Amino acid sequence: MLLSQTLCLCLALALSYAAPTIHDVMMSDHDHDHHEDQVHHNANPDRCDGIEFDAIAPDEKGHTFFFKGDHLWNGFNGPAQVSSAFFRELDDYHHLGHVDAAFRMHNSEENGKHDHIYFFLDDKVFSYYNHSLEEGYPKDIQLDFPGVPSHLDAAVECPKGECNSDSVLFFKGEEVYNYDIATQLVKERQWAHLPNCTSAFRWLEQYYCFHGHNFTRFHPVSGEVNGVYPKDSRHYFMRCPNFGHGGEAKVPKCSEVTLDAITSDDSGKTYAFTGHNYMRLDTHRDGKHTFPIARTWKEVTNGVDAVFSYSDKIYIIKGDQVYIYKSAAPSTLIEGYPKSLNEELGIEGPVNAAFVCKDHHIVHIIQGQMMKDIDLSATPRVVAREASLPISGIEAGMCGPDGVKLYVGSEYYHYESPGVLALSRMLQEPKNVTPDMMGCVE
Repeated sequence: MLLSQTLCLCLALALSYAAPTIHDVMMSDHDHDHHEDQVHHNANPDRCDGIEFDAIAPDEKGHTFFFKGDHLWNGFNGPAQVSSAFFRELDDYHHLGHVDAAFRMHNSEENGKHDHIYFFLDDKVFSYYNHSLEEGYPKDIQLDFPGVPSHLDAAVECPKGECNSDSVLFFKGEEVYNYDIATQLVKERQWAHLPNCTSAFRWLEQYYCFHGHNFTRFHPVSGEVNGVYPKDSRHYFMRCPNFGHGGEAKVPKCSEVTLDAITSDDSGKTYAFTGHNYMRLDTHRDGKHTFPIARTWKEVTNGVDAVFSYSDKIYIIKGDQVYIYKSAAPSTLIEGYPKSLNEELGIEGPVNAAFVCKDHHIVHIIQGQMMKDIDLSATPRVVAREASLPISGIEAGMCGPDGVKLYVGSEYYHYESPGVLALSRMLQEPKNVTPDMMGCVE
């Protein structure tokens, strides 16, 4: 099964004891020559030993970098590498020490800084775009971020909607500095209940404070912590033997991909389901990762048959039952559900696929080679129209801006609209699922 094989690399929730690095030792001038640098670079740390990260930041392509000393890890799996192999100029300033903090500028296209990565070293800031240092950098932190102190501990981006405005949260000791990108105003606060963060990370719309080899998830406005924390990072943000989802998870070939359901809600969040897992397809900036379905929709424990989105709600069909959840996080089951398919939609199961086009009220239910249209704005709900389809074995379907896609194994059929699909009598040439679509490999 596709997504269940994909990554188990990080996953059950949405988701630095400092091992000494060479930077913890005072370096004499001759330590900066080529020979000493070579020795220095060969001292690769192992994050599975339980270390404290100096900084964490994603790039514009969804690759996440974890920094320790003058090394980094590119992604959730793999060995440490020298930071200067990715950000060459940092090595020119390694006498400043390790990276104190880092973040990706999430949304600032108006000032030309969209998708730039900022690194903070002592009182300096470096700005990179496409892994190249921008002209004029490094510069004093105060020149780019007035009111933000030097010698930071951590930083993380916070876009409008998650914070009150497009912002950056800077951490230093027990102090948190909320920097408004547009106004350059800084609000200082204390979140005494939150551990002192040595790095911070926004991932899949959640916020994480890393401290020692643990992390604590927090709310970016109030600093509130819900749930049992801290948790060990090795269970969730890296692949380590004998920890959580450690081990060798294989990314499937695109020819191995199969879907049980796929849908996109009104906010543009797109979910693909297979087996007991789901994957967000719209979060390419954070990479594509699989999670247990029950992590988000906790009452759904044995996979899904079909899923569709309508009116800020997600409808999950399993067997002869319908579960309806509010789309907004956290997903909450509507009181009184699950209900039977007959009671909710006026049909009997099983259902192979279902989809609703944006701003429409018709859910298109596929059972075998029949498509049944049900008006969700009507009471009671009954089948208003049926159409025979030329495609057999349909497993999932979705309606998007470019039309309707119906998935059969690792292939899909594309139609301009449900109306064109209903009138079609000839089988179209299928198209193959691609790596960009599902995070698979050729």
